[in-house]
Amino acid sequence: MKTAIIYMSEHHGNTKKIVDAIAAKHDVTTADILKDSINLEEYDLIGIASGIAYGKYYPQMLEFLEKNMPENKKVFFIHTAGSPRENQNAAAKAITDKRGEECLGTYFCKGFDTYGPFKLMGGIAKGHPDEKEISDAVAFFEEITK
Repeated sequence: MKTAIIYMSEHHGNTKKIVDAIAAKHDVTTADILKDSINLEEYDLIGIASGIAYGKYYPQMLEFLEKNMPENKKVFFIHTAGSPRENQNAAAKAITDKRGEECLGTYFCKGFDTYGPFKLMGGIAKGHPDEKEISDAVAFFEEITK
């Protein structure tokens, strides 16, 4: 199955660490939506990976999905946040749902966060994602692509 992971990892590279770990072990194309050009029509499976701002995927990721997400693909979600919750992908998932995408799952974990008031206290979730969280993300990918 031809796979791409599109990502946006702005502040500390937390999400990129996970994307890079998956790409190091599996044949996937990765694309930073702010820097790289990619035609998602060419892929059977599309990973959507983002940091979290104000409880949801970065606005630039949501805009990218609105403009570039093809219909009827298989998708999965990955996100990192200082205080992660699965439903932080809800806005992105709504976009893919209306395009008839089949969601294979969501992986989320802590990511070092110094956004807004957290900067004043030195940040939260220091040291995350850690090695276990990164290996768990790779295992998640392997499970959904069996």
